[in-house]
Amino acid sequence: MRPELLFCLGAALTAQAAALRLPFNIPFFSNDQAPLIDIDALLPASTPPNRVAIIGAGAGGSSAAFWIAKAKERFGLDIEVDVYEKNDYIGGRSTVVYPYNNTEYEAVELGASIFVKVNRNIWRATEEFGLERIGFGDDNNVMGIWDGQEFVLTTGGGSFLGSWMDTLKVIWRYGITAPRRAQAIVKSMFTQFLTLYTPSAPRFSNITALASSLGWTPAIASTTAEYFDTQGIGRLFTRELVDAVTRVNYGQDVDSLHALEGMCSLAAENAASVKGGNFQVFEQFLARSNATVHLKTEVTSLIQDAASGAWLVGTGGTTRSRAYRGVILAAPFYSAAIEVSPPALLAPVPEQPYVHLHVTLLSTTARTPSPAYFGLSGESAPTEVLTTHNRVREGLGPEPEFNSMTYHGKIKKVDGSPIEHDEWVRVEDEWLKNMFGAGNVGWVLRKEWDAYPVLPPTVSFPPIKLAKGLYYVNAFEPFISTMETETIASRNVVDLLLHDEFDASICPAADTADEEAAAAKTQDDQFVLGWDC
Repeated sequence: MRPELLFCLGAALTAQAAALRLPFNIPFFSNDQAPLIDIDALLPASTPPNRVAIIGAGAGGSSAAFWIAKAKERFGLDIEVDVYEKNDYIGGRSTVVYPYNNTEYEAVELGASIFVKVNRNIWRATEEFGLERIGFGDDNNVMGIWDGQEFVLTTGGGSFLGSWMDTLKVIWRYGITAPRRAQAIVKSMFTQFLTLYTPSAPRFSNITALASSLGWTPAIASTTAEYFDTQGIGRLFTRELVDAVTRVNYGQDVDSLHALEGMCSLAAENAASVKGGNFQVFEQFLARSNATVHLKTEVTSLIQDAASGAWLVGTGGTTRSRAYRGVILAAPFYSAAIEVSPPALLAPVPEQPYVHLHVTLLSTTARTPSPAYFGLSGESAPTEVLTTHNRVREGLGPEPEFNSMTYHGKIKKVDGSPIEHDEWVRVEDEWLKNMFGAGNVGWVLRKEWDAYPVLPPTVSFPPIKLAKGLYYVNAFEPFISTMETETIASRNVVDLLLHDEFDASICPAADTADEEAAAAKTQDDQFVLGWDC
């Protein structure tokens, strides 16, 4: 029996979600509700306590706790930090599952899967925390762009000859200028993006103003298709190849997704992930922050005490609250469903819809998807299939039945050895049988979730500061939505909170007199603001 190959099928099959609980136990996390203090016993007449609550333990919340710890270390601040997480695991949308629900097998990313070297906070974290980075996916995959009726482009195969042929195929279909111009505008975007890690990176209270300062207003005000058209990039290149990339990364087409996120989608070369799961980065942020983490603890109310100005954090299952000088909300505002009182204090937060994604992970002995499904004869089907909406856009055909599908390599045990099975789980799903062949499908897991924010063109964003002492990390998400940008947004929010409430910051004020030292830091590719000062 051949070893099983791991396959991921996205946004195609409407099935019941089957979420798995992550089987890890970390001693510094509390799975039980920590004792909360009675309101009357803790509130002084006029001064709130030196305590900060962080709601959410994903990329934004965990890194916020880490940034506060950095400030405490540098300034000698006495700040107590509590992190509340309604789930029983750390990482938010960065989470893993195990084939056959067996932890003897290597973990598989289910949510936020990749990061790249220019994602300097997460890259630095993997180095500081001793986490092993691995290449993401299978370099030998053959990639095809499927429009619902035919493959408009196929590339890959892992050979030197293939790389030359791939280049020729792209040039033949799209011309030579479209790929070059697309590459140029992505490079320009990242040159600006990297200024957010420099010593002179701004502390920003308004994302619209930040976009303007970075020169990105035209990109966020236009769809990817519109913006690329204005840059002289060929329409077919944008509406097929770029469309395929935005659909696999954000589940959105180029004529609906704003151009800044479209450019980010094209910047995923040499992507990496953490061996065993990216969530480990966020566990380490919290472990090194010395914050108290309350898992399975949902925050249900935020009430500002009129006398002291403290925020009273109420959690489900208790009639008591705990008081905080500052609160950082690191979860989507409306899905958090927290009652804020008095409501008149709160800056208005616009509704943020999310892409509801259907993900199917499965194992199969089929080396490729069924060629017959794609109308191929005498040749194998690609092992990485992206889709384009262009045939539908042009009124020429039906919508592809799925968003993307990718082989992620062989299922292996933690020691690296492959697995073999003599018997298969019987799967009563005709679609999967048609795609991979009867008897070729083993383990199957289906998951539905709100994976990405819907990101149409806009120049208006949620407020970062919702009220005195209350800050919103996810205000950044409609601007750029990645694990990395959540850590940048949290660094900014922590800096605002420390400045407003504690007369401090993550880094001491720079010595403007030493211009030579400041210039050297700015030019240092290894300098990462927050980690370094």
